[in-house]
Amino acid sequence: MFKSLRIKFFLLLIAVSAIALSAALLLRELLVRDFREYLEGEMEDRVYWVTAALESSYEKNGAWSQDAVIEDTVWALMLGLDMRLYDATGGLVIDTGHAVSTLSPLVSKRVKAISEQRGQEKNARFIPYALFLGGREIGRLEVHFLRPSKEDVFISRSNTLLFISLICLGGIAVLLSVVSARRLTKPIRGLTEAASAIGAGDLTRRVVATGKDELSVLSAAFNRMALALEKQEGLRRKLTANIAHELRTPLTAVRGELEGMMDGYIPADREHIQSLYAEINRLRRIIEAIEELSSAEASSLNLDLRPIDLGPFLLNISDRFGRLFSEKGVSLTVKCDEDLSVHADPERLSQVLINLLSNALKATGQGGAVGVRASDTDDGVVIEVSDTGTGIREEDLPYVFERFYRASEGGLGLGLAIVRELVDAHGGSITCRSEYGQGAAFTVTLPRQGLHNSS
Repeated sequence: MFKSLRIKFFLLLIAVSAIALSAALLLRELLVRDFREYLEGEMEDRVYWVTAALESSYEKNGAWSQDAVIEDTVWALMLGLDMRLYDATGGLVIDTGHAVSTLSPLVSKRVKAISEQRGQEKNARFIPYALFLGGREIGRLEVHFLRPSKEDVFISRSNTLLFISLICLGGIAVLLSVVSARRLTKPIRGLTEAASAIGAGDLTRRVVATGKDELSVLSAAFNRMALALEKQEGLRRKLTANIAHELRTPLTAVRGELEGMMDGYIPADREHIQSLYAEINRLRRIIEAIEELSSAEASSLNLDLRPIDLGPFLLNISDRFGRLFSEKGVSLTVKCDEDLSVHADPERLSQVLINLLSNALKATGQGGAVGVRASDTDDGVVIEVSDTGTGIREEDLPYVFERFYRASEGGLGLGLAIVRELVDAHGGSITCRSEYGQGAAFTVTLPRQGLHNSS
């Protein structure tokens, strides 16, 4: 039960609420204690007032006289003190009850009404205070503090307010804890269910991502991952269909011709054998394209990095492809900054440029132009291959480097995926910009020093 994240959140919020309410209880106890200490301090001051009055009365009369201290005793009662006065020998001089009985009925009634507003305790404890005059003990005053009814009212009201607060705030805290725990765990439950659905093969499953908190960021990242997986799965299925189609055509042709030769309908002459050979070459190219992708993915493990002087390197590649461009009527130009070099694997870098030039040639019609430009920038060494061909549609641009993605008919859609893997292996990056119908430009950025040689 306690393994549920919702229960854990709920218990955590309840614990926080309980701590907050406990703090309120503690604060209430501190307030009541301070209030009582304040009242006790006030009563202590009043005792000193009464003792001073009694000592003054003794000094004035030279002895204890009931008639002389009645007024002080009644005054003490009005101050909230129930008192008993003893002389130096321990004899009772006067107490509060006797003093009140000596008053007139009207005054006695009013004094009793006032004293009844204070709490009377049975078996009250009297506190003794010695009385002195000129360094000589003249008697003893025993006092019992009468608790003001206001104190009881204050404590009662504070208890009532605290009880109501505990009930209301506690209920609100529990309600908010339930709601908050549910709201906090709802996105997590959604992520869990979506992850399970994707694991079961439903790649279209998404989660709701609202707000800007961490869970929303996680949900958005999850949706992007799911979208990428869905696209990859679509590309994988497309690849399977493409490979099946590409393999079926030459295999069907080879099988048909061989069956015809076996049945005697097709002569096994040089022409038909060359036709079989051409179909077999088509099969070989398909297999080699897949092998190239696997090799490119593993190329970072066996790069043969060395300094390459880009000027002669690029001119050598353009010379190798110059005839193909001339036959199609497409111009090829190469520009490179002087003394520009880069640390790279010559074979792998050649493969990158050959792929890019081949694609540019396919996309560019007669009379068009393809250019190769290498320069030194703040980001590193940049090699750009641009053309004036058909270009790439805007909706296809984000996916041109994805495996098996084909923006046009023909091929398996592996060429640019191989290029990206090889560039990544060198620690570089490749980008594409294009305006459909106006041509495209592929920009390869490589670090100046390259990666450490791992061959």
